[in-house]
Amino acid sequence: MLKLAKTSLIAAAVMATSVVASDILVTVNGTNITKQDAEAFVSATVPNAHFSQLAPKQQEMIKNTLVQKVLFGELAKKEGIDKTPEFKRNLQKIANELAVNMWMKKQLDSTIVSDSEAKDFYEKNKDKFIMPETVHARHILVKSEKEAQAIINQLKGLKGDKLKEKFIALAKAKSTGPSAPKGGDLGNFKKGQMVPAFSKAVWALEPGEITTKPVKTQFGYHVIYLEAKNKAKPVAYTMVKDRIIATLKQQQFAKKIAQIGNELKSKAKIVDMTKDAKNAK
Repeated sequence: MLKLAKTSLIAAAVMATSVVASDILVTVNGTNITKQDAEAFVSATVPNAHFSQLAPKQQEMIKNTLVQKVLFGELAKKEGIDKTPEFKRNLQKIANELAVNMWMKKQLDSTIVSDSEAKDFYEKNKDKFIMPETVHARHILVKSEKEAQAIINQLKGLKGDKLKEKFIALAKAKSTGPSAPKGGDLGNFKKGQMVPAFSKAVWALEPGEITTKPVKTQFGYHVIYLEAKNKAKPVAYTMVKDRIIATLKQQQFAKKIAQIGNELKSKAKIVDMTKDAKNAK
């Protein structure tokens, strides 16, 4: 259950029977080092990194490291490390761990959640699948309160489309924020996504209104225009179906593993040596 993503990579490497020539990066004394080897090494070293996306210089460093690993492995065998009792014990531990992880993956893959089960879960937990209330707003960001007030004065008296058009034009001409080229458009966002002062001001507006006083934040002074308020609404089943199936699959898998584990323990001869040692004192 644990380390399944990593295990699948190991399992794939163990079960692979052939290597495509184009996947071979370098050959060391007849041993192939492949793109898959490099990808596995990079992902294990730096999370979310990919060998194929690294700069050429970094790729060379990775290849050199993998070449060294092969050469060191050959040297270790020449010196008889693989014949020592310690090596054999550790090899058995690795083999056991791989077997367990591959078995776990097999159990997970065989766990099936039907569409009807997922739909039933959705219907019984609809209150957990709610799209929160959001607003769609624009803003004009300037450095001083005086500049912001001057913009508000220019917009006074305007309503409807005329207000929106003028606001967009002023945002493009005067706003110092990154949304300026888009007429100050911030898109849709929910409560808590913006800094407190901005959030409080925008949620106090009604659609088609602007702030009548400059709103100060650590970024400067804002003039805000509210385009729309979107009420909270249920998320469609199709949007969360895959997430629900994945969650139920994990739950069923965990239950299945716990049951099998308990059955195996009940039949096994288990001696807790730490308890025996305590009783002996």
